[in-house]
Amino acid sequence: MTDRYAVIGHPIAHSKSPLIHRLFAQATSQAMEYTAIEAPLDGFDNTVRRFMAEGGRGVNVTLPFKLQAFQIATDPMESAQLAGAANALRFEGDRIQAENFDGIGLVRDIQHNLGTALAGKRVLICGAGGATRGALLPLAKCQPAVLAVANRTADTAHQLRRDFAAHIDLQTGGYEGLSGETFDVVINATSTGLSQTPLPLPAGLFAPDALAYEMVYGKGLTPFLRQAQAAGVSRLADGVGMLVEQAAEAFAWWRGVRPSTVSVIRQLTVPLT
Repeated sequence: MTDRYAVIGHPIAHSKSPLIHRLFAQATSQAMEYTAIEAPLDGFDNTVRRFMAEGGRGVNVTLPFKLQAFQIATDPMESAQLAGAANALRFEGDRIQAENFDGIGLVRDIQHNLGTALAGKRVLICGAGGATRGALLPLAKCQPAVLAVANRTADTAHQLRRDFAAHIDLQTGGYEGLSGETFDVVINATSTGLSQTPLPLPAGLFAPDALAYEMVYGKGLTPFLRQAQAAGVSRLADGVGMLVEQAAEAFAWWRGVRPSTVSVIRQLTVPLT
């Protein structure tokens, strides 16, 4: 019997998740089918429940539904509870278990694949949505010297500081408040890589030998990466490694075996030009 899984988002045509999980299934000899489903912006809940009723075993969740995925869960795991967002669901009867592997995938890509230790570094995340919520705790566990969140609406970033106050000492605010500060790792967790809109980043934001990390993948030089490059940053990365690493975590959660990620990352990597 072939088990069914899917990724749900809006839009979803660009998603590489079906290819990734097909490669994982082949490498680990798993009998499974994995498809992409585009849910209406107001129809995520119904889409998930329809997939469950049709025999689906689990789903990955991408923009803009990660907060909604957490909200419909009957059994959120600790990572999803603390983040208030989920990027993977697993179905057991009528129960919906929720996990958040975004931060684990991000940290593993930065430290293991890109060879950048986060301990003692000044780390900035741009954006205060579901992707950031999922990344904060795994990043904090790496013990950076500073972990900051900047957002176009400063109040949204400040709310994150309040929500995570029991676990993390966050620096939060708007982009204008970053003037005069420098960071060793700057992560773009906004959707500007899809909208082609630059961020209002102040001059001097990137430290010497900084890493500029774009969570969007497969788009080449996004506006954020172009901004970093124009500021003299030579270490640029998009989110393909994060995508594959978090997918491997979800795959292991569903199937009980963690696939190797090296060849899949290599296959999906698009030159940053």
